[in-house]
Amino acid sequence: MYNEQQTKELITLTQKLKTELVLDDVETHINNLKKIINFHDWRYYVLAEPIITDYDYDLLFKQLKDLEEANPQFKTPDSPSQRVAFALTKEFPTVPHIAPMLSLGNSYNSDDLKDFDKSIKKLVDSENIVYTVEPKFDGTGISLVYENDQLIRAATRGDGVSGEEITNNAKVLKSIPLSGAFQEEGIQKIEIRGEVLIRKETFEKMNQARQAANEKLFANARNTAAGAMRMQDSGEVAKRGLEAFVYYVGYAVDGQDKTVLRKQLTSHHQTLELLYKLGFKAPMNEITVCQNIEEAIQACKDWEAKRDDYPYEIDGMVVKVNSLDQQEMCGYTAHHPRWAIAYKFKAKEATTKLLNVEFQVGRTGAITPVAKLEPVHLAGVTVSSISIHNEEYIQEKDIHIGDMVVIERSGDVIPQIVRVIPDARTGEETPVIFPKNCPDCATDLYRPEGEAAWRCVNQKCPSQLVERLIHYVSRDAMDIEGLGKSQVKRFYDLGYLTGIPSIYDLPYDELKGLEGLGERSVIKLETAIVKSTEQPIARLLYALGIRHVGKGTAKRLTKKLANLEDLKNWTIEELEAIEDIGPIVAKSVHDYFHDADNIATLQLLKEAGINMTQDLAEAAPSSNVLADKTFLFTGSLQEFSRNEAKAMVEDNGGKVISGVSKKLNYLVVGANAGSKLKKAQDLGTVEILTETEFLEMIGK
Repeated sequence: MYNEQQTKELITLTQKLKTELVLDDVETHINNLKKIINFHDWRYYVLAEPIITDYDYDLLFKQLKDLEEANPQFKTPDSPSQRVAFALTKEFPTVPHIAPMLSLGNSYNSDDLKDFDKSIKKLVDSENIVYTVEPKFDGTGISLVYENDQLIRAATRGDGVSGEEITNNAKVLKSIPLSGAFQEEGIQKIEIRGEVLIRKETFEKMNQARQAANEKLFANARNTAAGAMRMQDSGEVAKRGLEAFVYYVGYAVDGQDKTVLRKQLTSHHQTLELLYKLGFKAPMNEITVCQNIEEAIQACKDWEAKRDDYPYEIDGMVVKVNSLDQQEMCGYTAHHPRWAIAYKFKAKEATTKLLNVEFQVGRTGAITPVAKLEPVHLAGVTVSSISIHNEEYIQEKDIHIGDMVVIERSGDVIPQIVRVIPDARTGEETPVIFPKNCPDCATDLYRPEGEAAWRCVNQKCPSQLVERLIHYVSRDAMDIEGLGKSQVKRFYDLGYLTGIPSIYDLPYDELKGLEGLGERSVIKLETAIVKSTEQPIARLLYALGIRHVGKGTAKRLTKKLANLEDLKNWTIEELEAIEDIGPIVAKSVHDYFHDADNIATLQLLKEAGINMTQDLAEAAPSSNVLADKTFLFTGSLQEFSRNEAKAMVEDNGGKVISGVSKKLNYLVVGANAGSKLKKAQDLGTVEILTETEFLEMIGK
């Protein structure tokens, strides 16, 4: 951003203004202060190379604030003083992105990247593809819009189409310029994408300070950054040590609303160079321009080897087609750009000590052992608890309390114990003893034949009740926003929740008096609860928490059901006659609808106004073009996600099954299809489709 001559001049000006009294020309003095403060912000927050002390910086900043207060006619929106805390932001309104903020397709090895390269060459009809490789930052996405050189809006990623406006919070991040000389580059309006994150060292210091103050530690840097950007007090946001990398320009037009991308700006690398030149924290020291996919693969491997030494958390690399013309030729799916792919790093491992094992009761009575560990930092998260599944798992891994264990985060998400280290044993380790009674209600545990889990069979067990309530209000079930896990537990402890029907009998006036629950929050909660009464019966059936009844099973059970209560009259044989409903599921559903307590619960829900019926004509698929056809999807899908694929099949009268067999009609293959494709080919009766051919089949 600053050349050698400019740097020298600004350093000289800094020394002058540190000691000099205010010039006769106050406006010039203010402008000089703004100029050097922006320069030192850039040195500190973008380059991480400060050249003055914090004390000297604070003196200069105070000069600026005092002069602007005395001469408000010279205070401008892009002044560094405008990064101060704003009034509390009570609401974060939803705003549309100018261009969608899409996700990325994933790859996990060099073969995936080679398949990606083949698809790119086919899309652009060329063998000459230049790629860029840059870190995949593990933070929270942000969109920045500048118009007439001024930052006018910042927003979260949201659902990719729109996000929450967080402009005030973005303005306190000193790595985000409040203005930029875009018009000098022929750009009138621009939307820039980036990632807000916290430096590893900063995150560790924050947690050390919280520990010293006996405050709850932050779980990981990513969630801390995401949470901070939605804080109501931007003054508190400023204390979190957040930084913002920018890595993409989604939209840029000149004064006549004509696009600048692919004209003045012709490559991804060039857009990053421009952003860096204008003072943004762009990954110019991290990006690698590769002449072919082999170089890109090597760059990914090089970064994986040094990821631990990088000062920010990254969970992979992003490989992008460099040419903007070729990006345009590749296009987009509804989910991701076809011209970019994430190369995900292998799961990290760490070693720690197993301190204890606690036993938790789930909503269906299953007892889950949870390993309590000495906290250890792993792939951006501090891990202190890990599910160890069941008694057989403990025996198979030979897990003892006091063992040193190796843990990993599978896909950098789910932590698990990989193995114990027997050579580290001292003789003080003790075996894990699985309980014979429920750890909550003391009921004798029962282990059904052929199952791995021990269960508490007491339907009135308090732990089961709380877990059933949590499941009932969850997003995939009745979707009652504002009644999350912690709130359910709180209301249960206070006696407001005694069972599922009690959700619809909450004393809202009393709730308004609870700490942290103002009138606005309670009104929102009441609205969400009332809205849940209109959910379709498939959601209600899933929400009831019947064992073996997942979302898909609930849809199949209610497919031809006009009234949910009709299940009281169905025999096991009639339930088994439903496609894909086996004897285990049939017995579980039959038992539920022939239990007096459950029938009483359903009656109370009905009296509370919960929808129990559906119009079978409306519930029918929108098309029967795939009627009686079975599908399976394999490989890395580029055109749609697996959930979207399943929805499209079911919406057209077809069915998705779980494996390759003689029952399978069509196998839809994405990139890097493996054993399922080979098995289908060997079987000889399965028709193989590309994603495009599948979409053509359903008229899309």
